[in-house]
Amino acid sequence: MTLATASAKPHGLLTLGFLSVLQEANGWLGGYLVTNGWGRPLEFRLTTAVQPNRVQAVLYGPTLTEYIHADVIGKTLVEKTTTKPDLIVTDSLPALALRARIEIPVIGVGSPPEPLTELVAFPHSRSSAPLVLARKFEADRDRIIVLLDQVDSAVDLAEPFSRVREAVAEARKMGVTNRAA
Repeated sequence: MTLATASAKPHGLLTLGFLSVLQEANGWLGGYLVTNGWGRPLEFRLTTAVQPNRVQAVLYGPTLTEYIHADVIGKTLVEKTTTKPDLIVTDSLPALALRARIEIPVIGVGSPPEPLTELVAFPHSRSSAPLVLARKFEADRDRIIVLLDQVDSAVDLAEPFSRVREAVAEARKMGVTNRAA
C-alpha cells in the first residue's frame, strides 16, 4: 500500500519498511522487515552476501558502498517485497540514496557523521535515536512527519533493527539465505 499523499491512516494500515545492511567477512548482507503502524511484522526478506570484486571496487570508487546498500541490496529487497511501505527506515546511512531510486520516503536512524553536509537531522518522539534524511530530499520532511505521527506511540523506530539482525542470524543458521531476494 503506497501513499499518494500524506493523508492520515489508522495505525494498522500504515506500513513501515526497516532496511538493515550488515557487513560480514563474506560481504554485505541485507535484511528487510515490513511492519504495520504498531510494529507487528507483515513480511521479512533477506539477501545473500554481496561481495564486490576488485574490478567493481576500482570502477565504482567512492560510490561503491552507496551502490551496494541502495541499488543492489535496498532496491532489490523493496521491489521483491509484496507489502509496499509508506515509509522506509534504515540504519545504514549509505542506503538513504535508495530514495533517488523509489517513490517512497526514506529516513535514517542513528548518529550521523559530522558535519551534516549531505544529511538533515530532525528529532521525533517515535525514535530514541536521531533521525536523518538526505538533504536533497528535504522536501519529504513534512510528509515524513505526517507519517511518523501516525505510528503507534509505543513504537520506537530504532527497535526493529535488533529484530532484523536477529532474524538474519537465525535465517542463516537455518540455511534460508539460498531463498533470499
